[in-house]
Amino acid sequence: MRIGPPWFLLVAPGLGALAGLLYGTLFDVGPLTGAAIRGAIIGTPILLYERKLLAPRLRDRIRALATPLFLIATVALYIGLIVIGNAVASTVLNKLFRFMYSARNAMLMTDTGLLYALGISALVVFVFRVRDLIGPGVFANLLIGRYHRPISEERIFLFLDVTGSTHFADRYGDREAQAYLGQVFNALALPVSRARGSIDDYIGDLALVTWPLDRGLRDAACLRCVFDFEARLAAEAASWRSRFGQVPQFRAALHCGPVVTAEIGLERHKIAYFGDVVNTTARLEALSKTLGVHVLVSADLLDRIGELPDDLIADDLGAHALRGRAEPLAVAAIRRRSSRAAPVVPLSSRAATG
Repeated sequence: MRIGPPWFLLVAPGLGALAGLLYGTLFDVGPLTGAAIRGAIIGTPILLYERKLLAPRLRDRIRALATPLFLIATVALYIGLIVIGNAVASTVLNKLFRFMYSARNAMLMTDTGLLYALGISALVVFVFRVRDLIGPGVFANLLIGRYHRPISEERIFLFLDVTGSTHFADRYGDREAQAYLGQVFNALALPVSRARGSIDDYIGDLALVTWPLDRGLRDAACLRCVFDFEARLAAEAASWRSRFGQVPQFRAALHCGPVVTAEIGLERHKIAYFGDVVNTTARLEALSKTLGVHVLVSADLLDRIGELPDDLIADDLGAHALRGRAEPLAVAAIRRRSSRAAPVVPLSSRAATG
């Protein structure tokens, strides 16, 4: 179960208190109530920071740094939060609970306490960096061994292709093109996170995003992700033009269906998907280029979504033959609409053309 931001405001102090209790038990620091309160006050800001509930822009800037600089900056930030948290905790313990005989004495932090807090912080930094490198969804699933044995499930796949990247590379060079794509995919991360999706892979100038079926269908999250990304690029257009001379454009193709998901590899573990759905989504992305469509969605996925959000509309493009499929696949272009319209009629109920 995913713990949302409101609930995490309650969970974070609890986790901090547990760390404080562990410290108090290991080093016989009493009373344990004081250790728990100190742990809750010190640990909460760090946990909120890691969940993007505290200083999210600073967090994103630090996470974009190279790993050595990321580690140094994060540990330095943690030290600052620990010192401030300890001062606040000491004041609370002294003023409200009469813990220790003076406020100054309460604020003293032992070397053991500081090293313990830094050790826990370093562990958190390491775990979150590994999580960043391989992806939150992949990290969690590898950690619990969910796909150690192959599992049949239904998933939604999004292939998002950054258009014009080859021309950009010809004009500015491969190094600048790589920086450009890196920033584009960084910008994609937040919309995917908000939609509770997972960026599973980058293939050149293409990102592969996936959702478990129920999660991607809820409130049309898979479609929302695409248009939230489009809105973010538009909102930051001036910055893109200043840095790269252009605002990124993209094509997106979405499809859903059954796959077999499995953890593969020995020295380098990876979660892989086996089934026709992935290949079909790739074919749809190529079809979107042929048709000149910005966002192309299969009828299978649209029928699963049902009624679209009020600001989106589907234009039926009929059925098209795709390489590797025996039967044509009905597709539609998704776009924003400027005014309210009647809910879209599922494509399966229309006469297929093409």
